[in-house]
Amino acid sequence: MGILSGLKVLDFSTLLPGPFATMMLADMGADVLKVESPYRVDLTKMIEPMDGDVSAAFGHLNRSKRSLALDLKLEEAREVIYKLVHDYDIVVEQFRPGVMDKLGIGYETLKKINPKVIFCSITGYGQTGPLRDKAGHDINYLSLAGAASYSSRKNQTPVPAGIQVADLAGGSMPAIIGILAAVYHREQTSEGQHIDISITDSVFALNALYGSGYLAGGVEPEAESLLLNGGSFYDYYETKNHRYFSVGSLEPQFQARLCELIGDSKLKDLSGSHRNEDQQAFKKKLTEAFKQKTFEEWLTILGDSFDGCVEPVLTFSESVQHPQIKARNLVVSVPKSEGGTQKQIAFPIKFSTQPVEYRFSGTQTGTHSEDILKEAGFNQETIDGLSNKGIFGRQVKS
Repeated sequence: MGILSGLKVLDFSTLLPGPFATMMLADMGADVLKVESPYRVDLTKMIEPMDGDVSAAFGHLNRSKRSLALDLKLEEAREVIYKLVHDYDIVVEQFRPGVMDKLGIGYETLKKINPKVIFCSITGYGQTGPLRDKAGHDINYLSLAGAASYSSRKNQTPVPAGIQVADLAGGSMPAIIGILAAVYHREQTSEGQHIDISITDSVFALNALYGSGYLAGGVEPEAESLLLNGGSFYDYYETKNHRYFSVGSLEPQFQARLCELIGDSKLKDLSGSHRNEDQQAFKKKLTEAFKQKTFEEWLTILGDSFDGCVEPVLTFSESVQHPQIKARNLVVSVPKSEGGTQKQIAFPIKFSTQPVEYRFSGTQTGTHSEDILKEAGFNQETIDGLSNKGIFGRQVKS
């Protein structure tokens, strides 16, 4: 039994922010039912490689979630949702504002059926404001929130991040926090509510260190000018064979150990100074030093014991094999419904009493449609009739 066992979630989301959030809820034991259109294309299904009939990305993001295929444009499909919402007391959706209302399954409608329902809407710009109806992606939210402007080298183009910072840190994580806070509130008051998650809002809030400096003192954060964005020696350094190490030795004790590691006595004269000239001189020395040896040579010099905030920039395949990643069991084998297993990234939080459970990897749209309707009280004759009317879609097995 997971720590969130007993929570039941209807998940209408696609792509990344919503599915990642509901995956984490499912990992913690919530019963997540993914309601999918039999016709709408989810781009995560197309991300190579494929693992059988499902992409590895889709299988990962939708593990432990059962799938119900419904054409929500049909009245009969909406009636199914009305019946389910009596028991599934959390709804997660990722449509543009107003779409759920047009489908007849918006918050105001569902709360009349279940006043305790918690309804979480994840959008790029929120339910209000001049951009509420605009489309967007991770790169757009980072741009509008001011974060991309100082996440680059001077006079160079901002670089698209390898991970989706806005979608995950600005969408998924706030959604989880909001849902669990609303669950706690409901336990105290028996009151449900609508949660408005704007990815741009949450990314704007991530400007915690340097946005606060602008608001309080008018100091504009700029590219490669700050302590943590390349304006100091806190940076990446290239080796002789064009690999990189990260150096974050900001504290005096770590900086002293870094000087000893490099073996340049002149470095110690510059360490500890916060003057820009000294920082840049220190950085130049480090740049020259790291280029004297190969990536492998630096790994040998650092060993396992160097405690000075210097780490190699690993490829993902190297990260998977790293002893720390292995020790933390961050790669798991998840059962597939058709047999066998799929390796996936593990749930990252460790609970002392309720370990997470990975029931199965994400499945084809509509895999569990018939079972779900039977659990909801529909008999076989009714299910067959609904199927003939097309609520499961013409291309979906139920």
